[in-house]
Amino acid sequence: MKYYLNIGSNLGDRRDNLYRAVVALAAGTGGCAVSAIVESEPWGFESDNRFMNVGVCLHSDMEPMAMLDRIHDIERALGSASHRDARGGYIDRLVDIDIVAIDELVIDHPALQVPHPHLAERDFFLRPMMQLAPSWHHPVTGLTAAQMLEKMK
Repeated sequence: MKYYLNIGSNLGDRRDNLYRAVVALAAGTGGCAVSAIVESEPWGFESDNRFMNVGVCLHSDMEPMAMLDRIHDIERALGSASHRDARGGYIDRLVDIDIVAIDELVIDHPALQVPHPHLAERDFFLRPMMQLAPSWHHPVTGLTAAQMLEKMK
């Protein structure tokens, strides 16, 4: 399967946090493609700390729920606690890794929604997707990342 992931960081050495997450994700795979860094304001909460994000495309035979568990293990190993506070609101974080899409699969599970339910609302997801998979189409809307980004404007 082809996984499209997004890694974000807004605490500490953001660039190094992204690098370490990419290295951990690529381990045990045939390698991965990585987008350019996208800087953005926090989405869904207030913070003075801007985010750096990269998109990652990797091939893996791992099932989606197993990949999600692996991602959570990587986040913890890199020192990132939960990306939500006690009330469920977003907070600053060292590393946050999201599964944005998996091929053109649709998954609606309490722990994993694919494509990511906020994909069409986050330019820091869409801009890397445009680089990594310009011809990928959202399996529900049929739109490419470029078309979704255009609709945001």
